[in-house]
Order: sequence, then C-alpha cells, then structure tokens
Amino acid sequence: MLTRKLDEARDAWKNKDVEATRRAHDGGRVPQSGSAEEKHTTGSGKYIKSVIYGGLDGTITTFAAVAGVAGASLSPGVVLIMGLANLLADGLSMSIGDYLSSKSQKEYEAAERAREAWEVENYPEGEKRELVEIYGERGMSDEDARAVVEIVAKDRKSWVDTMMVEELGIISSDESPMKNALATFASFALFGFLPISAYVLGMFIPAVAAIRFPLACILTAATLFGHGALKTAVTAKKWYVSGLEMLLVGSVAAIAAYLVGMLLGGLA
Repeated sequence: MLTRKLDEARDAWKNKDVEATRRAHDGGRVPQSGSAEEKHTTGSGKYIKSVIYGGLDGTITTFAAVAGVAGASLSPGVVLIMGLANLLADGLSMSIGDYLSSKSQKEYEAAERAREAWEVENYPEGEKRELVEIYGERGMSDEDARAVVEIVAKDRKSWVDTMMVEELGIISSDESPMKNALATFASFALFGFLPISAYVLGMFIPAVAAIRFPLACILTAATLFGHGALKTAVTAKKWYVSGLEMLLVGSVAAIAAYLVGMLLGGLA
C-alpha cells in the first residue's frame, strides 16, 4: 500500500526540503491505494516531449520562413504562402517521423522482452548468472548478488522486467505512437501558426498590417519563452531560466534565417 505522496515528494526535492520529503514519504502512515512504483510516463509528463518539441520546431521553422521572406523584402502574400506550406509539410513530416520512430522503439522493446522471457523460461540458470555478474560489477558481493537474484527470480514478470532494465537498459513505456504523433502535429500546427498570424490579421486590420513583422517577432519570442517555461512542469529548472534558454536558442535560428533572406533577397 502506498504511503508516499509523489507530488509532494517532487516539490520537496525541488525545494531541497528534507523535512517535507519525510512528510511526503510518511504521509502520516495512511495507506493509499495503488502501487509504490513511480510512473514517470503518466500524467502531465506523458506526452510533454512531443508537445514541447513539436511546438518548438513549429515555432522556429515557421518563423524562420517568415524571417527569411521578410529579410528579402518580399510581399506579405509570399510570407503566407511560405509559412502555411511550411506549417503543413513540416508538421506532417515531423509527426509521421515521431510515429514511426516511437512504433519502431516499441516493436524493438517487445522483441527484446519476448527474447528475455524465452531465455528465462528455457535457460533460467544462465539468466541468473548474468544478473549476478551485473550486480557484481556494480560492487555487490557475490553472496548478496545471488541472494537478490533468487528473490527476483521468484516472480517471472519481475524477473523479465529486471533483465530488461539491468541487462539491456530498456525501460518500457506505455506511450501510444499514434498519440505521440497527434500531440506533435497539434503542437506544431498550433504554435507554428502564431508567427504567421500577424500576417493573417494584417489582411483584415490595416493597423496590424503596418507592424506585421515586429508583431510576428513578439509573438514568436513569447511562444519560445512559454515553451521553455512549460518544460519546468517535469523538470527542476527555474521557469524563467528555462524560458530564456529556449528564447535564446530560437532567436539564433530566426536571426540566421533573416540574414540569409537579406543576403539573397536580390535573387527573388
């Protein structure tokens, strides 16, 4: 029965509060339903990677197209064409790539798990010996290693789980490749649209038309900073440090695209 309150434990670690850590783990010794295993791939962090990288790539690549066209002093219509084409093509490409790579990883994990389960079933002595050697290399005495392995080997599923982690370094995930891909595309499309939204608004609002590119820069900067701050939902970094870091990285790409547009603008 679980007595540790995981959210409180994470907050205590971020604040380096030992007393809060004790309270989170003791929890008044009041049992809670569930497993004591920490699920790092559930909740808010489950698809955060796809959301952050999809949104970041969408923001940077779309604004790079906007900045390059603006640097070349081309018409707003060209900005919209380039921006929207980039948004659709790159968004699909990235999400498909995310799907295929996630699917391949899960297929690889399944194949390795099937092999380990077969070896545990057909040659348990060899698997025990491998695990004893692994623990021995980490400094555990031969006697202790054998005792630990015998305990682990009492449950076949736990044994296979342990071999996956200790021998192969594979931690299985319950993430869905399709959901990963959808999260990537949705994030790419949503945040990637923001840099060109100023040009869309400029078609209908004359006041916005005069400040299209500066407004696109502001929206992009705010989006990049927000993405950096969002990462702190699953990391221990300060939100403003992470936000500034992301803003700096994105700004380098945007400035490079703008300068290329300026240098090659005469070719258009």
